[in-house]
Formats: sequence, structure tokens, C-alpha cells
Amino acid sequence: MSLLRLLFNIAWFVLGGFVMGLAWWLAGLLCFISIVGIPFGRACFVIGEMAFWPFGQESVNRKHLTGHEDLGTGSFGLIGNVIWFLFFGIWLAIGHLAHALACFITIIGIPFAIQHIKLALLSLTPIGQTIVTKPV
Repeated sequence: MSLLRLLFNIAWFVLGGFVMGLAWWLAGLLCFISIVGIPFGRACFVIGEMAFWPFGQESVNRKHLTGHEDLGTGSFGLIGNVIWFLFFGIWLAIGHLAHALACFITIIGIPFAIQHIKLALLSLTPIGQTIVTKPV
């Protein structure tokens, strides 16, 4: 199973993962310009890593994972997601959706398009989410 994940991740990297991973990291660098944006930038680098190698990983709400609210899963997280959406989220989502449409053209590209759609949804509201490894 891990060999199949590796093959899918390598194909993903070529079919848009590299470009979108760099876009996430660029958004992270832009967030680091201000002190307030540092938590957003850290999230960008974590999600950017997932954008490079998404197969075998998934995003989970931290409240569901830990069982209690924290700063990112409460009302501050909602405000942060609104700010994120206005500045970066919509643009990253458009990038993922454009790659998804390109991948949906072929039958072989459908699993990659589904991953792009998952990342597009994550790019709309990333605050309060964490990336975990899927069990085999």
C-alpha cells in the first residue's frame, strides 16, 4: 500500500502538486511579514507540505481530534478564517480548482482532481485544522 501512495504522490507532484505547494509556501512567507500573520504562515507551511505529498494525509479539525476547543477552533478561529479567506483563501482555492479541472479531463487524473478539491476546501478555512497521517 505504501508503494502505491509513493507512486501517486510522485505523479501528484508533477501534476500540480509542486506548483500549489509553492503557492502555499509563498502565502506563508507573505503572512510572516507581519507579527499577526505568523500563525497563518505556520499553517501555510504545514498545509503546503501536504500540498506537495497529499496521498496518505488528511486534514482534521483539532477540536474533534483533541476533544476540546483551543484558540484556533473557537471564535478567534472563525475571525481568522474570515480574514484568511479574504486575503489568501479564495486565490489558493481558485488555483486548486483550476488544477482539478485540468486533472478531471482524463480518467487517470480523477484521483488527483479529488485531492485538489479537498485542498481547495481546506484552503477556504484552514484555521483550526491539523494534518494527520492516514492509517494504512
